[in-house]
Amino acid sequence: MKKKPDFQWDENKNKLNQEKHGVSFALAQLAFLDPCRVILEDASHSQQEHRFYCVGRVTEGIMTVRFSYRNRQIRIIGAGYWRKGKRLYEEQNTVH
Repeated sequence: MKKKPDFQWDENKNKLNQEKHGVSFALAQLAFLDPCRVILEDASHSQQEHRFYCVGRVTEGIMTVRFSYRNRQIRIIGAGYWRKGKRLYEEQNTVH
């Protein structure tokens, strides 16, 4: 049986993200459940740790979640409903 991933985050960053983007990290976890989600590496960000984007459908639309892997957990760094993520999601999930 495959184990669901564990999530973690910094609670102060979660509060700031909610103030800035109106999205809680608890809600952001749902993007990972979308079977059509898109995972991309954030090559432009950190040299110390690899960061990624998960772009997936959450009830209100297409959400982009920035994250990294730490200690076998997904650590959420930021999340929001951003146009660029929506565009990438739609490009990857268009039937040709």
